[in-house]
Amino acid sequence: MNIKEGFFMKKLLIAITIMSFAVGCKSLRSKSDGAGSGVGGTDSTIKSETTANGGSEKIDASPMNFAATGSDSGSIAGLQTVFFEYDKSTLSAGEKAKLTANVEWLKKNSGSKMTIEGHCDQRGSNEYNLSLGERRANAVKQMMQSMGVSASRLTTVSFGEEKPLMQGESDEAMAKNRRANFVPAN
Repeated sequence: MNIKEGFFMKKLLIAITIMSFAVGCKSLRSKSDGAGSGVGGTDSTIKSETTANGGSEKIDASPMNFAATGSDSGSIAGLQTVFFEYDKSTLSAGEKAKLTANVEWLKKNSGSKMTIEGHCDQRGSNEYNLSLGERRANAVKQMMQSMGVSASRLTTVSFGEEKPLMQGESDEAMAKNRRANFVPAN
């Protein structure tokens, strides 16, 4: 066997090994859709997945909604999105005034609960941005509690950089994405 044939055989063995591994991994995980929806059925966005050890795990397969909701949509009178400086989880005086207006909205709508979404621009790792988004949402929650809103009416979630309000890498786009969005729930 010459050097070219040996090199070819080595590449062929690597390719076969990779393909075998991929097929083997695929056989360990199988997905099945829920059986219908409505009364007596299951929600079609919930899927059951068989894990490698033979167990079963339910997963939510519904697509993530990227449309502007809550205060980001601008369609809820009295609710405003608050914005943060780069790499900060504290609010400026102007943004605190917006937060005060949001607290007043909650007081007027006493039956409503609120989800506070923490968001970031795309700079930084996914892990860092999820953590920063969480710090932003929790800081806003604490400020709202100090203004008289019950903790039981507020929940937080971080989307990090995953749900930008504005696409692009301009200073304006990144500033719009460093925010806390307020989504009412009944």
